[in-house]
Amino acid sequence: MRIPLTTPLFGIHGMGPGFVKRLETLGIKTVRDLLWHFPARYEDFSKIYKIGELEPGQHATIQGVIEDVSVRKTWKKQITIVEAMIADESGTIRAVWFNQPYLATSLKPGRLANFAGKTSVSDEGEIYLNHPAHEILSQKKQETRHTARLVPIYPETKGLTSKGLRFLVQPIIKNVELVAEWIPQEVLAKFRLPEINLALNDIHFPKAIEDAAVAKKRFGFEDLFLLQLYNLQQKLKLKEQKAPALATDIEWLKAVIEKLPYELTLSQKKSLWEMVKDVEHPRPMNRLLQGDVGSGKTVVAALVAIIAAKNGLQTAFMAPTEVLARQHFETLKKLFGGVARDVQPITALITSSDAKLFRETDTVADVKKEELNQKIKDGEIRIVIGTHALIQESVRFKNLAFVIVDEQHRFGVKQRAALAQQDGKNILLPHFLSMSATPIPRTLMMTVFGDLDISLITELPAGRKNIITEIVPPKGRSRSYEFIRSEVQKGRQVFVICPRIEVAGKEPAAKGADQPSLISQKQSALWDVKSVKEEYEKLSKKIFPDLKVAMLHGKLKPKEKEATMKQFSSGAVNILVSTSVIEVGVDIPNATIMMIEGADRFGLAQLYQFRGRVGRSEHQSYCLLFTDSDSQSTKERLKALLEAKNGFELAEYDLKLRGPGELLGEGQAGMPDLAMQALQDPVLVKTSREAALAILESDPKLKNSPPLKEKLSEFEKALHLE
Repeated sequence: MRIPLTTPLFGIHGMGPGFVKRLETLGIKTVRDLLWHFPARYEDFSKIYKIGELEPGQHATIQGVIEDVSVRKTWKKQITIVEAMIADESGTIRAVWFNQPYLATSLKPGRLANFAGKTSVSDEGEIYLNHPAHEILSQKKQETRHTARLVPIYPETKGLTSKGLRFLVQPIIKNVELVAEWIPQEVLAKFRLPEINLALNDIHFPKAIEDAAVAKKRFGFEDLFLLQLYNLQQKLKLKEQKAPALATDIEWLKAVIEKLPYELTLSQKKSLWEMVKDVEHPRPMNRLLQGDVGSGKTVVAALVAIIAAKNGLQTAFMAPTEVLARQHFETLKKLFGGVARDVQPITALITSSDAKLFRETDTVADVKKEELNQKIKDGEIRIVIGTHALIQESVRFKNLAFVIVDEQHRFGVKQRAALAQQDGKNILLPHFLSMSATPIPRTLMMTVFGDLDISLITELPAGRKNIITEIVPPKGRSRSYEFIRSEVQKGRQVFVICPRIEVAGKEPAAKGADQPSLISQKQSALWDVKSVKEEYEKLSKKIFPDLKVAMLHGKLKPKEKEATMKQFSSGAVNILVSTSVIEVGVDIPNATIMMIEGADRFGLAQLYQFRGRVGRSEHQSYCLLFTDSDSQSTKERLKALLEAKNGFELAEYDLKLRGPGELLGEGQAGMPDLAMQALQDPVLVKTSREAALAILESDPKLKNSPPLKEKLSEFEKALHLE
């Protein structure tokens, strides 16, 4: 009887509770989980060598008869050593194992066995096998698991070796039920992908490395194909929805743009035009506006918000933090104060702790939330800026037409309908724009964000200078402090960023981002505060006692944060010591130095964001990367920040370095390892998109492919893109 894929592992004969528990630490609970725990690599022991052919340092399999076995202990450390003499027709060789006394029970003289491992050379010049895998044979030509073949090496955990996993997988894969194929035959044939059962066998026990590669390609393709189908279907569904059509008086818009205090770049104008054309249609825009830090995304989004206001409709502008929400409020206040008075877009700020109103009279007033909510409900306020407080039940829009979300790419149909408080089949969904300064590699744009149309701002505004970036080793610290003082004396200001701390006193340097994984958010916040406080104390009392130093961190009350940022913005504070709370969106044109402590603890994209907080005026700006690490990999990673011409180039480097798993974060990705690896393969990404487009063109509802439709439904439930 065949074994069902859903069979729990504790139901498999011979599977002990200890083994089951160790497998569970890898997330393996069922037969399907086990079979989809793919090898990370393969060791080639496929060729059987004669003992007389072996050379030093060679990886090889030999087949011979065990002549003698001995067990002894070293005198000093009491280490058990098992030695066996193996012979074939060409000679004899010694095999040695350490601390595995139980081997003596299976390595009996007279038995035929395979031995696979690396040859070493003793002090006396003798070639021997060091710690080889072995397999007792009942006959010379026998199917093997651990020797005389391509040997799969799996991701392991304590007490669970690749040998143990091979021992489990081989009999199960021979007796498991056939897996139903769900990829249409025409797709398999066109892209030369193996059938699923063949691929499953070849990924675990391939006869040749080419078979393993093709099997890996198939499983990598699977999830990319499903993701592309999901995104393309989302696009089709959105086209079936209705949205407010926003008419644009082009001559009026040109007049508004001419009143701006600066000229829009070519890519700003192109991105604005793409959005203007999108929102004039009665179907929802779904667009990502991608551009370097400081490239002017907010003004482009604001101009579309003015168009919505001129149409008598509302805009919701959501930011990830209160600091950034206030920043956007200030930006739009300056913008509307001079360029769009004829529209009179009354603008509001609403966060968990704040409610403000900006009128056409250029005045800002604090208001009660109840009063503000009523004005939003009545449609009196045309543009509402805030954090996720905007999604609260108490905030209700009268005629929401446009949603701008900063640094959050996923905002689905249900979320938009909830924000607009509209029910029923004929709802008008608001147009959607996601803005991101986080550089996104092209392959991720085509897959993970494939349901979004992309607008790119590729230039910085005129007059901006390149930011001079320098890696500062410990011995360069004093010189850097002197340089900072000289810049402050010229009237400039300084950001100082402190890294988050994972485990007090012994946090490891992060390979990628600096998110703590072993501590609670509350502990993390406390340690954040401690690090900022320590740096604040050092800079304000020892290094720069004559300068005005302030600090900003997550434990401050919103009013305290606002007051600190106002002081810094006005120039009353020379140096602001902060956590990554200022990572996104803070705009202080007079700040020309970004000093980052423990730069090796941050991901490249995050460092890029920090650096973008300076360089926002005609003054020359600098980014100083302080690190105590002398590792070559750290130097190479930080050097990439110095050499990358733009954020997109850096994103591609970051993708190669860290992989999409770290780049996206676990919650954003929701995909297996092979799909994550496949995201780095532009050809496979292109192939999967071609396949998905071809299927949906002929069968948009997948009525002719029930297995594919069912698989896509399962995939959507497992995927966490919204």
